Amino acid sequence: MAAPPYDEDDRMLAAVDPEATEQLSLEDLQDAWSLLVPEDRVESFRALNRPDAEDLFLFLSSHDQAELLFSIPANERRAWFRLLAPDDAADLIQEVDPEQREILLGLLDEQTRRDVVALLAYAEDDAGGLMNPRYARVRPDITIDEAITYLRRQAAERTESLPYAYVLDQDQKLRGVVSYRELFTARTGQRVAEVMATDVVSVPEAMDQEEVSQLFTTTRLLAIPVVDAQGRMKGIVTLDDVVDVVREEATEDIQKIGGTAVLEAPYLQVTPIEMIRKRGGWLAVLFVGETLTAAAMGYFQLEIAKAVALALFIPLVISSGGNSGGQATTLVIRAMALGEVRLRDWWRVVHREFFSGLGLGGILALLGFLQVVTMHRVSGAYGPHYLALGATLALSLVGVVLWGTMVGSMLPFLLRRMNFDPATASAPFVATLVDVTGLMIYFTAARLLLTGTLL
Repeated sequence: MAAPPYDEDDRMLAAVDPEATEQLSLEDLQDAWSLLVPEDRVESFRALNRPDAEDLFLFLSSHDQAELLFSIPANERRAWFRLLAPDDAADLIQEVDPEQREILLGLLDEQTRRDVVALLAYAEDDAGGLMNPRYARVRPDITIDEAITYLRRQAAERTESLPYAYVLDQDQKLRGVVSYRELFTARTGQRVAEVMATDVVSVPEAMDQEEVSQLFTTTRLLAIPVVDAQGRMKGIVTLDDVVDVVREEATEDIQKIGGTAVLEAPYLQVTPIEMIRKRGGWLAVLFVGETLTAAAMGYFQLEIAKAVALALFIPLVISSGGNSGGQATTLVIRAMALGEVRLRDWWRVVHREFFSGLGLGGILALLGFLQVVTMHRVSGAYGPHYLALGATLALSLVGVVLWGTMVGSMLPFLLRRMNFDPATASAPFVATLVDVTGLMIYFTAARLLLTGTLL
């Protein structure tokens, strides 16, 4: 069978070879975008037909849109920037330098400029900064036919999705919501107030975007209205906006859990200097923490000198505590992010993790004891008191794993209680914290079980 005219190897070649970028389709260019240098991005973008170029521009992140916009000729920027809804335009403007913001605002029509400036006044992570100020609205006292005619005119003026029509009074206060299905199935002569739903789910302007995303998960709505303190409607947050929020929040949490500061740009676009700055601080903190482990080993150096075999199991013991703590903190942080666990649930988590820690510690204790016995039977490496040594390792593993599990599960609650991001309780941080206490547990067990024999 003949090879296809354009396979995966060709795609990757096109991604790195300037001569080949014109061959990329819209889908291929979307996949390869992060691999292209700025010059090749512009060349590939300008080679697309207009509909595909519009789809690509709307597909890109705000950061990439801003970079592309200032890479094309100035006389072409207006047409591309005006493709964006006000909330997306505000997101793009927040990605550029202050002196460039006025240039972009000058590309907008007067009404859109007012909408964007109003959005920029909100914090980026608030519902107000996430919302679209353009939405379908009707009055409660008009007839169904009048509402449909009015909404048809609104839809013609807007390209955005209008999933619901919101019912506002003369003071712009939110009174209800009506779906298009309800409008089209209503009887002729009925008024909007007769078919609208009054139990409307809404969010305040200052609600954090992560809480907004959780509300979408529980309500399954396509859009949620944003209201001010007086109940006046300011805009809507749509499901499309929340998808981006969820991805952004998950990315930040994963980076923090991994023990690094949040990256402000895609991985391949972060400079080496910036990468060192983002990761170096955490590594320095962890390094200082590990010096406490060295100090703890120095405190127990007499025990190590008397029973050298104890030193062989130090990495095993402390890594088991760190691993169990990392598991617990990752599970609890994710449960908090999904809204499955709240501050008031801390005691339930303690109860669950206590028994989980005992069970996990028991499994590792059995494996550790069998490893000591097996290695002694094979090589005689641990001397006549190998059973006591195995028991010491087993008891230590139960204590260290239990302790690591408890610390890992409770640290996110402590941070949340102090109004810090629970994701800051990264797995490396928990492991470092557990290392020192793990050594103390290990050598305390050795003193209890080995005094008079090896010690």
